[in-house]
Amino acid sequence: MSKLHSNAPAHSLHATKRIVSHAFGGKSFEEIFDDFDEKPLGVGAIAQVYKAKLKPGLAVPSDGDLPREPSLLRHKVVKNVETALKSSPKRVPSSYVAVKVVHPNVERTVRRDLRIMYFFASAINIIPTMEWLSLPDEVAQFGEMMKLQLDLRIEAANLAIFRKNFKDRSTAWFPYPYTEFTTRNVLVEEFAQGIPLADFMENGGGVFQQDIAEEGLDAFLRMLLIDNFIHADLHPGNIMVRFYQSEKPSLMGSHEKHPDEGDDVTEQVLARLRPYRHRKDPAAWEAELKKIEHEGFHPQLIFIDTGLVTELNATNRTNFLDLFRAVAEFDGYKAGNLMCERCRQPDDVLDQEVFALKMQHLVLGVKSRTLALGNIKIGDILQQVLGMVRGHHVRMEGDFVNVVISILLLEGIGRSLNPDMDLLSSSLPILRQLSAQSGAEMAKHGDFSMLFVWMGLETRKFLQASIEDVERLVKYDLLAPNI
Repeated sequence: MSKLHSNAPAHSLHATKRIVSHAFGGKSFEEIFDDFDEKPLGVGAIAQVYKAKLKPGLAVPSDGDLPREPSLLRHKVVKNVETALKSSPKRVPSSYVAVKVVHPNVERTVRRDLRIMYFFASAINIIPTMEWLSLPDEVAQFGEMMKLQLDLRIEAANLAIFRKNFKDRSTAWFPYPYTEFTTRNVLVEEFAQGIPLADFMENGGGVFQQDIAEEGLDAFLRMLLIDNFIHADLHPGNIMVRFYQSEKPSLMGSHEKHPDEGDDVTEQVLARLRPYRHRKDPAAWEAELKKIEHEGFHPQLIFIDTGLVTELNATNRTNFLDLFRAVAEFDGYKAGNLMCERCRQPDDVLDQEVFALKMQHLVLGVKSRTLALGNIKIGDILQQVLGMVRGHHVRMEGDFVNVVISILLLEGIGRSLNPDMDLLSSSLPILRQLSAQSGAEMAKHGDFSMLFVWMGLETRKFLQASIEDVERLVKYDLLAPNI
């Protein structure tokens, strides 16, 4: 699919110049750009992307949209201790931009393709038991999402929201959108200086493998559990990795670096890695990564192509958190009943009790193998659940399906980078923050279940750490002094 995504037919440079010139109020290319690479960086089904450099009068310093408060460290300590202890990235804003241009007449093509998809979905829906997959409804929802991608102003707005949500988090970064130059057909955003995550999946993450996997999962879980604003197109082509050296925290606030104040060390590090990208020599690639780590660099993920997002409405968010809580408690029976009671047509469910018992059997099987990605395949589990959903006529909401697809994509990435990652352990910091934000409200209504989940996971982590400490003491004969 990634080859299909990146090898779509490109439209002409003449069309690009006409569309971009219109977005900049009729200015010529020479008045807009100091440099413009005429070969597209990538071509997708909806648009194609170019690398360019704006004229100095048009360029805006990056991160200027994110207000910096005085005494930032003290503010962070109160809000999130872990974020404060992990130093913020020191980054020189990019002077280059990515220019995304929608293909001419693509809206007509999309509408035609959607009509074809709806015809086949309706035909399949006639087959007995297939109607419970709600394929026509899913095609309709997919169509709405595709139509949103046709307006690049929506993607710019999504970027602004993601940047605001992640401004105090060091796990991920989103490019700055130049909203004043963005129209329905053109998006101008800061150029993302990074190496595609696909290269790390192909060549290995080396010493950074665990950090990259954990930061990706942390960012996704925060989108899902804290922000309720989820990037819905998380394939490896839309995630990049950059490297930074930490700034020393300052109680008096931080100095904002201007693009002309110094060299971009991020670009220097990336230039060292690029020769190894397609050499198919993992040993040399990992050796260079080890040198970079020794020099004090850390990885950070960059998320791009934010045209597709998922937001759960209040009812579905409550349903999802209840379901997440039930799974975290390994209460499959409760999870099964919740899915039946809160599905689209509860009265049409067949054998709810049997469905709940099947879910309990499935969840207990997962519990016995732990939630490490190397021990389970979330894709297989979700496939079993979807089979049960079809057999018992449990019709799920469309936004639930979008969340499931995002989890499937992320699971494939996580398994490739770090198969030993424990999903519940990774969700623990996010559950701490969720409990801090909404714990008082839940307690007011007598709901302590999420608090119990959090306490259970904390105990699980403490016991796991205690066992590891004892094993280390025994191994190195540290339990008794040598006399």
